[in-house]
Amino acid sequence: MNRKFTRRRAVGTAAALAGASLFSTAAAMPSGAYRIDLHAHFLPPEYRASLLSHGYFTIGGYPTPDWSPEAALDFMDRYGIAAQALSISDPGVSFLRGAEARDMARYCNTYAAGLFKSHPTRFGGFAVLPMPDVAASIAELEYALTVLKLDGVVLLSSYDGVYLGDPRFEPLMAALDRHNAYVFVHPASVSRDSKPELPLPDFLYEFTFDTTRAATMLMYTGTMRRYPRIRFQLAHAGGTIPFLTYRLGVLSKTGAADLFPPGVPRPSAFDVAELVKTFFYDTALSPAATDMRSVLAAGQQSRVVFGSDWPFSQLTLTGSGDPQPELDQTFTTSDRLQIERANSLRELPRLAQAVGS
Repeated sequence: MNRKFTRRRAVGTAAALAGASLFSTAAAMPSGAYRIDLHAHFLPPEYRASLLSHGYFTIGGYPTPDWSPEAALDFMDRYGIAAQALSISDPGVSFLRGAEARDMARYCNTYAAGLFKSHPTRFGGFAVLPMPDVAASIAELEYALTVLKLDGVVLLSSYDGVYLGDPRFEPLMAALDRHNAYVFVHPASVSRDSKPELPLPDFLYEFTFDTTRAATMLMYTGTMRRYPRIRFQLAHAGGTIPFLTYRLGVLSKTGAADLFPPGVPRPSAFDVAELVKTFFYDTALSPAATDMRSVLAAGQQSRVVFGSDWPFSQLTLTGSGDPQPELDQTFTTSDRLQIERANSLRELPRLAQAVGS
């Protein structure tokens, strides 16, 4: 365990794990590195060079950032983060095809696994897959989880306009279910011909909508019912899913059945509400009370996890201290210890063993 993680923090974490609230909102947050960051990105050198060579000078409208292990460690140390579970952001490796995509996925995953050896207590990793090639993605999934021992998988909300939950991805979902996989769902950029032309970057609003589309498909196609062992984490507090929970169940009402396309399952309002509760929601770019209270109204506090979105948030996180003080508007200190550490370590046993739960 990190030596900076004092007895008071350990007691607070144990209480959070037990669901207790031993601290008041007035209690000071602990100092030192204790946070576990489940929404943190990395851009290994060859990956970033390939992005730039293919014209990806921005990601979702955000300038493609520099990244290094040293910069990540500096960021973590400044903001009390014990460890990051690193993932590749949009566009994944889907801007490549065939052997190039497979090789780049293997490079990124091997790079992440190498960080476990050089910094065993500071980094975890989610495997990137050569989607939309399902067969190659299943092969890389097996290698990443069984040989490299990565902590989970990152999937984009859509690939070439095809959303998670589509029948074309069914074999991959079955493989993820066999592994009881933790799957971080990150939004993808929407193609220009599929969205209105507004003078604002995608990450500001479109990303949240694409997460919503993917989550809705996962629920309405029955994917989550068929593969209940997959644990899905939705980026940015779930996009708009918590706010839309009631609306997404409206089609189950009497008289609305005829609105369903042929072959599309019709979950009840109860089914939608229960499935929304099974998602994990991260706090990245969403720590304010307007976001978190909506998540708590629709989801479960035990499934809220901390996320920084670094280095894509580095323009707003330039100092040190508490990276998301807005969480105090919704959570007590013991609540925060739960969502910023305990909830994450409960789901990622390899990382928990490495950092000391």
